[in-house]
Amino acid sequence: MENMKLHLKVWRQKDKNDKGQMVSYEAPNVNEHMSFLEMLDVVNEDLVKKGEDPIAFDHDCREGICGMCSMVINGVPHGPEKGTTTCQLHMRKFKDGDTVYIEPWRAKAFPVVKDLVVDRSSFDRIIQAGGYVSVNTGGAPDGNALPIPKVDADLAMDAATCIGCGACVAACKNASAMLFVSAKVSHLALLPQGKVEKRERVKKMVNAMDKEGFGNCTNQYECEAACPKEISVNFITRLNREFIVS
Repeated sequence: MENMKLHLKVWRQKDKNDKGQMVSYEAPNVNEHMSFLEMLDVVNEDLVKKGEDPIAFDHDCREGICGMCSMVINGVPHGPEKGTTTCQLHMRKFKDGDTVYIEPWRAKAFPVVKDLVVDRSSFDRIIQAGGYVSVNTGGAPDGNALPIPKVDADLAMDAATCIGCGACVAACKNASAMLFVSAKVSHLALLPQGKVEKRERVKKMVNAMDKEGFGNCTNQYECEAACPKEISVNFITRLNREFIVS
């Protein structure tokens, strides 16, 4: 396939105090096998050659693991491919001549640092409030020394796949972090090592979430639809149940 030409509308914002605006760019040599971030790399190379400020965006592993590649593409967190992070989104999902709108996460608790980069340290503070096991569990036992029902083990693993990217927040009209918090609460509460502190954990993490200014869940499931790891909203039910009995 010949290279595509895309018209980009990119959010540019110098810092958190800048008003920001959409800026138009042309991407005339986009190969269908590029990832979305590789496409932005090429655009930035051209901007640097012209002496212009490159587009700032988050990235790290580029393997769909770290959750850094957070951007809204054509109104959808991580873009049009379901269950996929931005770094694993390939340009073959777009057509020659397409106009692509690229914006940062939009949430009060995720202030823009620059361009497409947002400050997600609010998630870190929620984890610091209780998303860990602090009791002395001794040395690491053999994997089969502590029997765990397969149903619980599978659910805990499903919850633990959350990479903390924040797509759930960006997709929610209330900027709710309940899918993220419910995944972190559930994957520990389901396992024996985490059950000891589960009541205190859920109270501390929910209180920290509220303190950061995230909204509440109104059960419209945008979070599940946008999650690159396809984490189920059923974990929010578990979070509510754990919180009520805590």
